[in-house]
Formats: sequence, C-alpha cells, structure tokens
Amino acid sequence: MSTTSRSTATAIIILGVLFFLFGFVTWLNGPLIPFMRIACELSDFEASIVVPFAFYASYFVMALPASVLLKRTGMKNGMALGLAVMAVGAFLFIPAAHARSAGLFLTGFFTIGTGLAVLQTASNPYVTVIGPIASAAKRISIMGICNKLGGIVAPFILGALILVDADQLKTDLLTLEGPARALLLDERARLVVMPYAVLGAGLLAAAVLIRFSPLPPLQEEESGAARSGASPWGHPQLVLGVAALFVYVWAEVLAGDSIAVYAERLGTPLDIAKSLTSVTLSAMLVGYVIGIALIPRFLSQRWALALSSLCALACVAGVLVADPQSATMFPVMDFAELRLNWVDLPVSVVFVALLGLGNALMWPAIWPLAVDGIGSALKTGSALLIMAILGGALAMPVWTAMSTGAGAAASQSAYWLLVPFYGFIGWYALRGSRLRAWAKGG
Repeated sequence: MSTTSRSTATAIIILGVLFFLFGFVTWLNGPLIPFMRIACELSDFEASIVVPFAFYASYFVMALPASVLLKRTGMKNGMALGLAVMAVGAFLFIPAAHARSAGLFLTGFFTIGTGLAVLQTASNPYVTVIGPIASAAKRISIMGICNKLGGIVAPFILGALILVDADQLKTDLLTLEGPARALLLDERARLVVMPYAVLGAGLLAAAVLIRFSPLPPLQEEESGAARSGASPWGHPQLVLGVAALFVYVWAEVLAGDSIAVYAERLGTPLDIAKSLTSVTLSAMLVGYVIGIALIPRFLSQRWALALSSLCALACVAGVLVADPQSATMFPVMDFAELRLNWVDLPVSVVFVALLGLGNALMWPAIWPLAVDGIGSALKTGSALLIMAILGGALAMPVWTAMSTGAGAAASQSAYWLLVPFYGFIGWYALRGSRLRAWAKGG
C-alpha cells in the first residue's frame, strides 16, 4: 500500500470514529424530547424548542465563525477543540438536572451543537475531497453508516437509563401534587447526570486522541479557483445545494425526532415509542449499504439523489393515506437482550420509520454535488452547507405547531409539508445541481 493510500485509509478510520460520535450525540435528542417534557413539565412545543431547536440552531449561528476558526487552528486542531466544546455542553447537563432547569438544558444543547458545528465544518470537506469526487457519495455513505450506528445505539441506551417505566411514571404523576410530585420529578431529572458525565469524559478523551492523531492535512481543491474565485455566491450548484440540504435536514430530523411523539399520540405505549428513532435510523443504515454497493459503479450521485427523493415521496404518501387506527407487527431491536421484538405499530408510524430509507443517500449525494467545481470557495461553501442544518431546528417546532389540538388526524396531516421538500430535492438532483452559472435576464 502506498503512503498516500495508507494516509487516506487512516483518515477514513479517524473520520469514521468522529461520525459515530456525531450520530450518537445527535440522535440522543429522540428520547430527550419526552424526557424534557416530563422532567421539566413542558408542553410538546416547549420541549421541541429546548431540545432540537437549541441544538440545530447552533449550527446556523456558529458555522461561519467555525470556518474562520478553522482557518486559524487548522482542521485537526479545530476538530479537537470542537470535541472539547461538546464535552463542556455535556457537563452542563449535570447542574441542569439538579436544578431541573429548562434554561440550563437549553444552554447545554446549544453548546453541544456549537462543538458539532466546528466538527462538521472540518470533517465533511475531508470526506468529500480525500478521493475522487465521483465516489464522494460512497465515502460519505461509509461515514453515514458510522453515524447511524451511533444514532441507532444512542436512543436505546439513553432511553433505558432515563425513561425506564415511562408509562408508569406518567400514571404516577397524575396522582401526585406538591412536594411529592416535585420529589419524583427531581429523582427522574437526575437520571440524566450519569450518562452525560460519561459522555463528557468520553468527548474529552476523543479530543486528546484527535489532537495527537496522524490525520493528514486537507488539500483544498484548487482546479477551478482561477475561473471561479473564492466567493460562494457565484456557484448555483452550491447555493441551491444549501437550500436542498436545508429541507433535507428538516425532513431527516422530523422523521427521527417526531416518530416517538407521533406513535404515542396514536396510542403506542411510551415504553415502546421511546426507541422508535432507532428504527428510522436502521432504515437509513440499509440505505447507506445500498449506496455503497451501487455508487458510482451502477448509479451516479445525481440519480441516487433523484431516486431517493422518489422513495421518500412514496413513504410520505404512505404516512398520509394510512388509517391511523390500522396497525401491524413490526420488528424493533432490543439492544439490552440483543434480539428483535415484534411490536404492534400503527401502519402510518411504520411509513415514518421507512422515510429513513429515502433519506439515507440525500446528504451523501447533495454534499459532493454542491461543492463540485467551487474551487477555493470550499471552506466557505462547507460552512454554508453546515448552516443549512438549521432546517433541523425548525422541524419539530413547526410539526408540533401544525399538529397540536386536533388529535391524531392533525399529527398525520402535518407530514404534508415534506411533499414540496422532497420535490425540490428531486429537482435539484436532475436540474439544479447541473447549473454552473446564474441565468442573466434581458
């Protein structure tokens, strides 16, 4: 193996570990939404603000500052710093739990998201340009598998620790008032202390390991710099890619974070619903495997994105037309006992889970299509793409606002919003990503 090949393989392994951490930390949000609703006595809408909005909004606020920071620190040092910032955010959960303070929890989520913004801004360009651009979606799919493996495990671990006997807890809270109720809620809130203390320590250890790792320096693509310049705004494929990534992240987060709330509203016990985020991520994992097998040998990145949007639209149609009272047996992995449990789930909820299959190849395909040919605008372009993760901040608040007050039917119809999102992504795949100059009027 040549030195270059060894260097590339080392980078992929290191980045795979980082993407596992991304997924683990990000998809802890699924069980944290019902936890925050109970522990801090929040409404569904308030819980959606404290958890996903604070978490994903930090990407929008911090992505451009992160790109400036990375120019000074370099990519590797920036990654280590990002992990350290995430550790600070995790440790903030300790006083937040003891005070049962939604404000402190919100600060913790925002801090973790800030660290992730730095990490994502640094790591995604590595994956994209470390090899041929035509196979970038394949490499990103490998990172996606690492990401979703972390995401699949996270809800089960955290759900088992902080939402144990969740349905019994809801029943008990209905009968308690005053000091007895406050004492029970205090006890439950403190269940989050141990897992986040361990997570913080693990993130600090990862920061040290990355700082002293043999991660090679990133060589920016310069082939188009002379004709393109460094400004990102002259590249339609990038600007439209940012828009496509914005609505994609909105859709992905909605599929992963809303499924537990939606299932509970349709009558699924919380002890089952709390783990359903992992089912959505398992469907994404299947999609990543398909991408690795097919891209680029049998399927171009552009067509992979187009077919993914078509698959997602079919799943949305299933969510919308299925009878909310119609149920089917569906396998859910029990990681505690390492076996599949067949549970009774509404068919509409199953289609929400299957959205993961359609979503899987969208990030891997949109990213390389957006940065292809942007030359020395790569760092700023990467920051803009990371800012598009803001879509995840809006997913749950908007869905919750659209679905509150009219029962299961309103929750179901709120998924209509995904139809134009996936339609735009399909258009970007077939048309928008091919544009290399803005049309001039007159």
